[in-house]
Amino acid sequence: MKKLISLVAAALLSSAAFTQIRAGVLKGPSGIPMAYQMENVHELEGQKIQYELFSQANLLLPKLIKGEIDIGFLPPNVAAKVYNAGNGKIVCAAVSGNGMLYLLTKDSSIKSLADLKGRELSVAVAGAGATPEYMFRYLLRKNDVKAGSFPKSLYLNMSIPTADIAAALISGQVQCALVPEPFATVACTKDKSVIRAVDIQKEFASAGGSKTFPMTLIVVNADYLKNHEKEVEAFLSEYKKASDWTVKNPEEAGKLVQKHELGLNAAVVEKAVPSCAFVFERGKDAQKRIEELLNIFLTFNSTSIGGKLPDKGFYY
Repeated sequence: MKKLISLVAAALLSSAAFTQIRAGVLKGPSGIPMAYQMENVHELEGQKIQYELFSQANLLLPKLIKGEIDIGFLPPNVAAKVYNAGNGKIVCAAVSGNGMLYLLTKDSSIKSLADLKGRELSVAVAGAGATPEYMFRYLLRKNDVKAGSFPKSLYLNMSIPTADIAAALISGQVQCALVPEPFATVACTKDKSVIRAVDIQKEFASAGGSKTFPMTLIVVNADYLKNHEKEVEAFLSEYKKASDWTVKNPEEAGKLVQKHELGLNAAVVEKAVPSCAFVFERGKDAQKRIEELLNIFLTFNSTSIGGKLPDKGFYY
């Protein structure tokens, strides 16, 4: 009898695991379009959707690998490293966000990265070991700008938490700041003397790259995808609708982001959405651009993506 009860319980648990889609949502800018989906989409292909919030990608990642989260969001380098290290545990389904990096300063003489050459400046950089740092280092090299120690040269300050960078720039603790949205909007809103001196996406294009680069990917647990392609397709379709709606309705999107406690207040979201570069591009369609970015990681720190570019199995 005990054995029978155990078998029934196991069957019920197994059945339950396949009657819901578990989506991991990151708080912050990459989660903004998900607010609309969380508000309006509660079931797909006859299965309920369970949304779980995460403050950081490194907290979402273990659950995604274990199969406790089916669909989630990760930076490209993190997704590539997991794929390379884990025998294809996850798949890149789509790009959900493109580049949204800006160099901020109060110095109106800085209009391009070339203007940093020979300067003795402290630059706060958000995202040490991630896309902001390596993209910045790559573009500085392209512009023949050398970074070293302050105050004798340009100094990349990685010690300031991203949320505190705006205050550091406004107070004069640093002279420049490389930040993504919505932090650029926050800084410019708090102090009108802070300007978006350099659009990093345009600098990348000027250096021979694409018009922009991917910042966030929608990723899927590979085992889940094998058995639930219909559900994944339905999720992606709904996400595209949510992303398009968000871009067209920043004020309403801000209210939903605040309602669903995605880590940003409504006013900030409303002002930041036009600069957030939300998109929807299938993984295979974006392969060239993703590899373009990952090659920069290979140049500066090959271990950050698992030592090599992921093979074609990475792209859905």
